[in-house]
Amino acid sequence: MSLFPYAVARPFLFGLDPEVAHELTLNSIARLQNSPLTCLYGEPRVHDPYTLAGLHFPNRVGLAAGLDKNARCIDGLAAMGFGFVEVGTVTPRAQAGNPKPRMFRLPKANALINRLGFNNDGLDAFIANVQRTRFRRHGGASPMLLGLNIGKNASTPIERATEDYLICLDGVYPHADYVTVNISSPNTQNLRSLQSDDALDALLGAVAERRELLAQRHGRRIPVFVKIAPDLDDPQIEVIAATLMRYGADGAGQATGALGVIATNTTLSRTAVEGLPHAQEAGGLSGAPVLQASNRVIRQLRACLGKSFPVIGVGGVLSADDAVSKIQSGANVVQIYTGLIYRGPSLVWSSARAIQAHAEG
Repeated sequence: MSLFPYAVARPFLFGLDPEVAHELTLNSIARLQNSPLTCLYGEPRVHDPYTLAGLHFPNRVGLAAGLDKNARCIDGLAAMGFGFVEVGTVTPRAQAGNPKPRMFRLPKANALINRLGFNNDGLDAFIANVQRTRFRRHGGASPMLLGLNIGKNASTPIERATEDYLICLDGVYPHADYVTVNISSPNTQNLRSLQSDDALDALLGAVAERRELLAQRHGRRIPVFVKIAPDLDDPQIEVIAATLMRYGADGAGQATGALGVIATNTTLSRTAVEGLPHAQEAGGLSGAPVLQASNRVIRQLRACLGKSFPVIGVGGVLSADDAVSKIQSGANVVQIYTGLIYRGPSLVWSSARAIQAHAEG
């Protein structure tokens, strides 16, 4: 277990502006990673092997994209005991994101609101950071899996979004265990329109064609996951599921492992946080209020997609029981983000251990 309890650090961090605290934490992890000082925040990795989409997960708890947008802290995050870590979202060109302030805490609800807007240093810097990690240089001895999350630049017209995704896919493919196509952030104008039937079909068709070329070029075929929103009604989920099946299942309706889904991103709903300070700030709400909405989407996806289709569940995991609820709803593996900010790295171990016990029981 970590030598410096997160409960000691949290009051200091929560006394800072949320984005300042975020950057301070990332800078500290970047400086301490690959040194003996990782023992200050490191956690043991629960050994609970699980195979999904042809990938062998050391355990079923991962970090969601958004925390480490520029892939600066992969080695440090690996020390927290994750079975997999997803970094990004990266866009082809560097962009500053939305004006500050753009991140807000809602402590009474164990929640965050952010409208960061894919702020990142661009694809070239992102790939260079991935290549520099000790984690990646170990190759087959890597202690966990790495997902690379891709998006479009804010300045790219939505009708040309596919071009941005393909540029990013070309760049990250050789370095990823899986790639996530983010079409559900609420902080890039019109991005969620890519979840509609025709737009999603066109995007996934282009991604599938390019992925085949990249698989031949690099001699390895990696799965692609599509990250969707929690603010979808039942008919919308059914349409998305049908499109996913067209590209991720064979003629008998069995998943091929080529495609999976991540459910879900942040929500635009404020029902669960009405009246709280910052509740009406624009942006995506994450944390405890998203748990049930995310689980609802996961349950319907599982019903539509069948037992074999890969589903990563994320949204509102603040405890080990929350993590297990994702599995019970139909997710194969889970991710956390806001829970890490509120609970610290011990949440990774407790969630992984609870999922292991659930599977054994």
